[in-house]
Amino acid sequence: MYTFWKRTSPPPSMTMFDAPDRETCRVRRSRTNTPLQALALMNDVQFVEAARKFAERVMLEGGTGVDDRIAFAFRSVLARRPGPGELMSLRRLFEASRSDFQRDPDAAAKFLSAGEAPRNPSLGVGELAAWTMAAHLLLNLSETVTKG
Repeated sequence: MYTFWKRTSPPPSMTMFDAPDRETCRVRRSRTNTPLQALALMNDVQFVEAARKFAERVMLEGGTGVDDRIAFAFRSVLARRPGPGELMSLRRLFEASRSDFQRDPDAAAKFLSAGEAPRNPSLGVGELAAWTMAAHLLLNLSETVTKG
């Protein structure tokens, strides 16, 4: 990822995630976890849009069954298979989200409109919104964010 960086005014999202100040060389970034990081990951438009685009990929490349798609998403993000409890939890989240979004397609469409990238029109709105919720959860796991 490339971004414009002014020494006197770094990008706010990079500062929020403890990017080094670039005045000295750092071998390793410091690890912290603040409420601001969690709020940004859950609510910032670019992270919601990234989850939607990843959900589209899961739906198109992950197979046809819910469990196959969850396994595909886990392998893509975490480089491992989900454990039985993780699989069950994510399946429950997906099914509850799908049920909610199918009852309220306007809420699903509004949720999917975040960001600038166009939505894949060949994918159902309720289904895509539910997979976006599941993808969003995976992309916000501590294991994903900190990578070690």
